[in-house]
Amino acid sequence: MQARKEQETRFKELSQLLISPEIVKNPKEYATLTREYKKLEQIIQKYQEQDRIIKEIGDAREMLESDDGELKEIVTAELEDLEKQLEEVTNELEDLSNPYYEEYKKNCIVEIRAGAGGDEASLFAADLFRMYAKFIEKKGLKYEVLSTHPSDIGGFKENIFLVSGESAFKLFHFESGVHRVQRIPVTETGGRIHTSTVTVAVLPEIEDTQFEINSNDLKMDTFRASGHGGQNVNKVSSAVRLTHIPSGMVVTCQDERSQYKNREKAMKILRARLAAAEQEKKEAEIHAQRKQQVGTGERSEKIRTYNYPQNRVTDHRVGLSLYKLDSILEGDLDEIIASLEQHERRSKKSH
Repeated sequence: MQARKEQETRFKELSQLLISPEIVKNPKEYATLTREYKKLEQIIQKYQEQDRIIKEIGDAREMLESDDGELKEIVTAELEDLEKQLEEVTNELEDLSNPYYEEYKKNCIVEIRAGAGGDEASLFAADLFRMYAKFIEKKGLKYEVLSTHPSDIGGFKENIFLVSGESAFKLFHFESGVHRVQRIPVTETGGRIHTSTVTVAVLPEIEDTQFEINSNDLKMDTFRASGHGGQNVNKVSSAVRLTHIPSGMVVTCQDERSQYKNREKAMKILRARLAAAEQEKKEAEIHAQRKQQVGTGERSEKIRTYNYPQNRVTDHRVGLSLYKLDSILEGDLDEIIASLEQHERRSKKSH
């Protein structure tokens, strides 16, 4: 209740500030306050909707005391519907009040890397990428590959791609961590199950206007892109290696034939990584930092296990096991994400 009063007071303050000549004359300040105003406006509208539903629930409960059996049946069904609406509005309010709400709406950069397990890990990295591509398609989102490092056997040592569309980061942020696979490799003649890992990091896309990188802090090297076995893909030096001198962070992109496009993609990745590192300094407990997400890639560190012999996927954060690995690898991730969202909401309420 206290939070609501504070938000309503701030909303009134902003209404006045946005019509004051001093603020109107300052475009940067005006834009910042307008964003805050719009977000608070959404929150207050949800509070009003919540109030209306609560009142309707109270009225319906009074009507349940009626002796009219037919009326009771109608009101009971209506009450059930109202309670669902109340839960939805309450969840929406929680989302709007979440400090990461704006971040959740952003596009995101997903980085998949083969961890422990050699060739088998690189093949599973390719399987995960296919799973995400199918999930993206089902959700009406889009993806663009930014950087790939294929393995010699058709897998990926690394695959970095940008997911764009409504709430892309909200959908993908749960994928951060170590994914463990248990299966019999094609090359295994003895039929033994091998365990491998793949690490996934998910970072919100950062626009260049949101996070500026000083050009003097960058070193760019160009070289010829190479494909499988090291053969030249391009006869000109189109591949780009960007080094951020202060942090020592390095990003390489060679997928495009154009040096300019490779530099543009490398900058996207570098900006997202640097912004995440900056955020980590400001908030030690932020939920989506690369170091926490990726870990070391050791077999013991895991968020999810994909067990092929049992056709099982287990998400260890919520203790959920689903015996439909084949369906999940076709991009059917909704049930897992719904469980993780519920767990996230419960965790926030308990703190």
